[in-house]
Amino acid sequence: MASSAPCGLVSLNQVGLVPKNEKEMEQNQTQMTKDNNKNIDYTQRAQWLRAAVLGANDGLVSVASLMMGVGAVKKDVKAMLLAGFAGSIAGACGMAIGEFVSVYTQYEVEVSQMKRDMNMSSYKGESEREFEIRRTLPNPLHAALASALSFTMGALVPLLSAAFISDYRIRLLVVVAMASLALVVIGILGAELGKTPKLWSCVRVLLGGWMAMAVTFGLTKSIGSTGLEL
Repeated sequence: MASSAPCGLVSLNQVGLVPKNEKEMEQNQTQMTKDNNKNIDYTQRAQWLRAAVLGANDGLVSVASLMMGVGAVKKDVKAMLLAGFAGSIAGACGMAIGEFVSVYTQYEVEVSQMKRDMNMSSYKGESEREFEIRRTLPNPLHAALASALSFTMGALVPLLSAAFISDYRIRLLVVVAMASLALVVIGILGAELGKTPKLWSCVRVLLGGWMAMAVTFGLTKSIGSTGLEL
């Protein structure tokens, strides 16, 4: 004989307060995750994401192009590696300093404009409004660190690709291939973090990298073929 709830109480499952099974709980959790993702303000990522993508792309393309340019006139692997290493150090420092200066200038301009708006406005909740505005202001230090670290990571790709290959032609091909693969990864990661179309992002960074390497190699090769002593 089936037992009933004591004292006429209705079970929680009967009134729907408790999920019937684990599948329903998983569906509820998935829906909550989707709702949270919809509420994410992706504009908050814009500053450091822009600096990180720019730094990684610049480090990869500039150092790979620099090594390709040196490789156009020097077949020695040591010359390519020294040029790439010097370019990576100088580029990371330059990117960090330039990013900090530019973003800090933007920060000062926005703060000054915010103060002028606050003085002219009759809005009563100035403190809350100021807090919301400051939350969206760019952070120069974050941008500088993101740019320097991503530049270094991008520069390591062509450096490590050429470090252990002695054959001249194979070395150039490997640098181009690995740089192209890394550019695709940068395009995918940037699109994923920013929630933008992945295909166009990959095509954009890949074509830009190919153009930079081709122009640097071609111009350096043409200068070297004129008989200039190097």
